[in-house]
Amino acid sequence: MTPYPKCSLITPTYNWPQALELLLLSIKNQTVLPNEVIIADDGSRHETTDLISKFQKDFPVPLIHIWHEDNGNQKPKIMNKAIAKAQYDYIIEIDGDIIMHKDFVKDHLKNAKEGQYLFGSRVNIKKQILDSIFTNKTIIFNLFSKGIKKRLRTLRIPFLMLFEKQHTQISKKLRGCNMSFWKKDFIQINGFNESLIGWGVDDSEMIQRLHNIGIVGKRLKHSGIVFHIYHPEQDKSHIAINDAMEDEVREKKIKFTEKGINQYLD
Repeated sequence: MTPYPKCSLITPTYNWPQALELLLLSIKNQTVLPNEVIIADDGSRHETTDLISKFQKDFPVPLIHIWHEDNGNQKPKIMNKAIAKAQYDYIIEIDGDIIMHKDFVKDHLKNAKEGQYLFGSRVNIKKQILDSIFTNKTIIFNLFSKGIKKRLRTLRIPFLMLFEKQHTQISKKLRGCNMSFWKKDFIQINGFNESLIGWGVDDSEMIQRLHNIGIVGKRLKHSGIVFHIYHPEQDKSHIAINDAMEDEVREKKIKFTEKGINQYLD
């Protein structure tokens, strides 16, 4: 049996320690642990720092907090800074409002392959049960759990991955909250594009550049399961600008972003 690659689990966060706490509890519950966890903090207040400090005391793997000053939505920049610090070859990226199925990391590592990135879907947790899950620190959900949407996605059926085909183009099902890739591929395209403004398309624009260098995707279907905590939609006022930049990357087959991770590499 081929050993799993060593991995860094990276998650962005911004001023939502309640959600981050459930995420961190779900990491501790993994059947296969990542080798390190890096929290890419886009300028949160001290409540987030205090929570991370509490978890660092007995976390089963190194728990690293990368923070920069709050200057609006700078997710691509803080993610580049965090991935630049990653010690391991394989990167698993999730969002800070995600609760992971106990086999989430195992599923990503089991399906990791050279020349390929992975992306998974999500089960949505409804607004009406937020108070309950935060109070009870709920991290276990199943097909019959109350207050979830897309519940068939809770079914973990790993052997179905044998029938999943590779994608030579970006899938409409791509979600940045649940994906993984090789760090060397990410560095080759210079990581996330820090020229993107506000929320939206930073993950898909980066993945498009991976396709432009010949990396293919594979969907984790009924594997790599995550539960997405409800929140109001982000400000999408800049989305048209970002969409135009992504269109250019696709049409011109751009492989490298000028403003990327190379600023932070040693």
